[in-house]
This record gives sequence, structure tokens and C-alpha cells, in this order.
Amino acid sequence: MTPSANTGTGTGHHRYVGARVRLVAGRARLQPPVPTPASMVAGRFSVLSPGTERRHLAGGASRDAGYMTLGRGSDAEGWTLAPVPHGAAFDPTLPGAVTAPPGVPATVAAVARFQQLAVIGLARVPPYTTLHGTVIVGSGPVALGCALELLRRGAIGMRVITTRRHPAIASVPGVRCAPWLHGTHPGDSGLVIDAAGTPERAAALLGPGGTLGLLGTPPRTAAVTALGAHRGGWTVIGMHELAPAPPGYYQDAYTTAATWLAERFTPGQLSAWCRIVPGAEAPEIYRLLGSPGRPAEPVILFDWEAR
Repeated sequence: MTPSANTGTGTGHHRYVGARVRLVAGRARLQPPVPTPASMVAGRFSVLSPGTERRHLAGGASRDAGYMTLGRGSDAEGWTLAPVPHGAAFDPTLPGAVTAPPGVPATVAAVARFQQLAVIGLARVPPYTTLHGTVIVGSGPVALGCALELLRRGAIGMRVITTRRHPAIASVPGVRCAPWLHGTHPGDSGLVIDAAGTPERAAALLGPGGTLGLLGTPPRTAAVTALGAHRGGWTVIGMHELAPAPPGYYQDAYTTAATWLAERFTPGQLSAWCRIVPGAEAPEIYRLLGSPGRPAEPVILFDWEAR
């Protein structure tokens, strides 16, 4: 998602500088801070995307790590979230950056970034599809954003299928969690959203004429059989956030999510889904990815000014 060098380049000029975490031989290593150029915004917080980072760690290649970094020019401005590595200073005008409304806390801005994916993805669902009783596969940050967006759209009776014993997503109003047990879930759901990159598992939950939404990024080896879709009369929808959309829609979707979250939930409620961790602890958090010791909150924010 981001260039692999410590100084990224865009259209002939630097777009970010000073990535704070680099993956080397399957491990995360802290990098020293560098001065922020006058034309850039300092990276204050950064968002951990567990699934993306696990794939990068498994790949073993050396690269700057990170999904999204937050910065702003002054306290009066809204947070800008840019697709650059952890803690890097960045050009706020770079493509893919979004800006939260002024006054929105960093935790809300981070959670809204994942809800934005569902704002965009659910807009592709056929209008005749009921959102009530939607099944979400997964309980990480993408699944959390999906559940929140379904709640915003008035859905009730959401069911989350997860391997976690005590998922934080269970505290989203209207969500009921169930463990994944192979072969025990009936294939009778009208709308199933795969938020874990496991489309085969999600497809097994679909009923005849159902809709399968691919919101999580699947591995290259994942597949949903054409025969199964043909016989089941399924609609299969790609929900990638960067799929073609009208100009301005990307920012509009983010503003919708951030505004609603700020109005709907208190900071205390958000703390169940988003934890702020000092940036110096990033290597340890990376080491715990995929293990039972990983923080329970789906969204992790690294704070690069924490002492």
C-alpha cells in the first residue's frame, strides 16, 4: 500500500518521510524519528491493520510497515489520515488521504476509517437485499466497521461468526456473536459479509438467492466456486474501498462515518474497540499478532508522542 523506502515518492517529489516501523526478516523494528519537513504534517498516531501486517510479516521482505497515519497542522484542524507507514510525516494532499471533521478525537477518526470501508461496500449491495439478520464473518477491525455501518443503516439482528472467545465487537448494539464450528452453521443467510478474507467460509453460510459481500482482503488462493454461485443464485460483490466511485465519494463516505460515530458513541464506549499504545511498544504488538496475547481491541493506535 505504501512505498518500501523510508522516504516515499509520489509524482516526482517526496510524499512521506521518517517511517517509524520497518519489517526486517519477519520482525518489526523501531526506526528513529526524523525532522518534519516544512511542507509536511508530522505523524502523531498510526493505525494497525492486523491482517495486512500478518501477511507482510509472513512474506519476510524488508519494508516500511503501516496502514494509515494521522496528523494535523494544529489542534483546531481535523485529523488527516494518510496511507503512509507508521508515524511518518506526510504530504496532506497525497491521494487516498481523508480528513475528519474538526473536534473528532483520534480514536473516532481511526474507527471511522474502518467503517468507511463498509459505507462504500454496502452501497454496492442490491437495493432489494434486506440488511436485517446480516451475517458478518470475522471480528477484527474490518468486521467492527461493518457492524457499525449496518447499525447506522438501521439493521437489526446482526450475527458475527468468530473464532475469538470474547470479541470486543459483541458490545456493538444489535450484534450477537457465535463461534465458528465447521459444518454447524446453516446455509440460510440472505446477506453474508466476509470481513476476514475467508470467502469460502462465508459462502457456506449463504442461502439460496443470497448475497455475498467480499469486504476483507482474501489471499490469492481463496476461491468461491462458480458452480456454487450458479446453482445457489448468489450475488457476489467485490467491496474493495478503491473500486470505481464518483469524485469526492471517498471523502464523503469517511465524513459520514466519522460524524455519526462522534455523535452516537462516547469516548468511553469507543475505548472498548480502540486502544492507544505508545509507539515504542510497536515491536511487541507485532510479535503478538495472531496470538492469544494480542490486545483485545480490534483497532490499535500507536502514539508517536507518548513518553
